[in-house]
Amino acid sequence: MTFGKPVLDVILERFPLTLELALLSMVIALAIGLPAGIFAATRNEKPSDLAVRIFAMIGQSTPNFVFALLAIYVLSVGFGVLPAMGEFTPFLENPLRNLGQMILPALTLGFAFAAAVTRISRSAMLDILSDDYIRTARAKGVPARKVIWRHALPNALIPVVTLSGVEFGYLLGGAVIVEQIFALPGLGRMVLDAILQRDYALVQGSVLFIALNFMIVNLLVDLAYAVLDPRIRLGGK
Repeated sequence: MTFGKPVLDVILERFPLTLELALLSMVIALAIGLPAGIFAATRNEKPSDLAVRIFAMIGQSTPNFVFALLAIYVLSVGFGVLPAMGEFTPFLENPLRNLGQMILPALTLGFAFAAAVTRISRSAMLDILSDDYIRTARAKGVPARKVIWRHALPNALIPVVTLSGVEFGYLLGGAVIVEQIFALPGLGRMVLDAILQRDYALVQGSVLFIALNFMIVNLLVDLAYAVLDPRIRLGGK
């Protein structure tokens, strides 16, 4: 009704931007949160562990719109490092300019997600590092780096993958506030506009599309379990 087009066409026009934003946010969150969680677990109850836990607490308790406004004020207005807003440029049209416009929204979404990944990866690593097979590997003289990255980390990734799948599904649903602040024509902003304009067909179609995304992501997460943990493959036979 609002755009004079079929609902699916309107959704598919907006979805690539939201998908790009979700992927960038996921990469940033995992690149920050996973190493931070492992670092904190290997230095349990030390000052560095406390610093990482404080970072995670601040990240999870800071609303997205607060971090977005602070990022705009510091990185765009203060230092002029990144553009805050402006007419959106598709990735295929100008990749560098597109990434410059997407980095602040991706940092905003990735910051809170990184805090959650830090906490869950730290907790999982602490559980794994106390297992008997880890103590046995250390007793045999296996280097600490190999114990962590080869023996402990693969088993600690299961809860991280679960959290990542749920969070990625939410991101694909559209980050409404972030897309609104940064004037990004993505799926979340489109749904908000459809609600305000009472375009019920577009709202219903968007809800179904978002639900389909959640189902696909959950399926991929279940398949990833079998790849990460051979015991799950054996248990299914």
